[in-house]
Amino acid sequence: MQTSTLQTSKITALAGLFVVFLTSVMRADTAAPYPKMAPLEQYLMPSEDEIALARTAAPESISRDAAVMVLGPQGYRTAVPGTNGFVCVVERAWSSPSNDPGFWDPKSRSPLCWNAAGARYCVPLLNLRTGFVLAGLSKDEIAAKMKAAREAKEFPPLEAGAMCYMMSKRGRLNDRAGHWHPHLMFYRPVEEASTWGAGLPGSPIYEGTDDLDQVAIFLVPVMRWSDGSDESKPELCGPTPTPTTAAAGSR
Repeated sequence: MQTSTLQTSKITALAGLFVVFLTSVMRADTAAPYPKMAPLEQYLMPSEDEIALARTAAPESISRDAAVMVLGPQGYRTAVPGTNGFVCVVERAWSSPSNDPGFWDPKSRSPLCWNAAGARYCVPLLNLRTGFVLAGLSKDEIAAKMKAAREAKEFPPLEAGAMCYMMSKRGRLNDRAGHWHPHLMFYRPVEEASTWGAGLPGSPIYEGTDDLDQVAIFLVPVMRWSDGSDESKPELCGPTPTPTTAAAGSR
C-alpha cells in the first residue's frame, strides 16, 4: 500500500470512528442503534479471555509485565498485578463520549494499555464512569455526574507523559470502525492541539476531546499491530468506516 493511499485511508477511517476517538453526529436515543444499556451480562466476558485480550493492546514486551484489570458485576478489578507500571484493560462502549450513538453497544471491546502516568489519570476516571453505569444511571445522568466531579476537582491531575497503546487487532471498537488502525494515544490539556500540529492537513496526528473529562487525546497511527504483523495488509485492516460529519471527540 502506498503512503498516500494509506494516509487517505486513515483520514477516512478516523472520520467515522465512534468509541474512543471521534464524536459522531448527535442523534436522539430513539434514532441510535443502542438506545439504552443492555443486560449487564452482555458486557461481561470470562476473566481469562479478558486478560488475554487486554494484553494484546501493547507489544508483549510491555504487556507481559503489566497489571491487568477486568470488568465484573461490581466494576473493574485488578485480576493480575503488574511490575512495570503499565495497566492493560478492555474498555467498554461507555468510555466513549456521551453523545456517541454506540455508547451502550454491548459488543464493543477496546483493549488498551496505559503507562504509569496514563493509568494514574485514566483508571480513576474509568472506575468513576463504570460505577455510574452499574448504578443504572442514564447517559445524561452520567454526563452530569462527571461534569460535577470535574468542576469539584475530583479528577486526578493529568501528568506529563500520560499515554497508552492501542495496537490490538483483536479488539472491536464499534460497528463502523472494527479495530481501526494500531495507534498510540497521548493525553494532554485541550489547548495544546495547535502545539502538536494535530488535525492539520497532512499531519499524522489526530486530536479529540471527550465531553466528559475535557482532556485532549492525540492519536498517532503506527504501522504494526502488537503481535508485530503489518497493519497495511488488507486482511488485517478490517473494513474502512464510511465517513460521517463529525465534531472532535475522543477515545
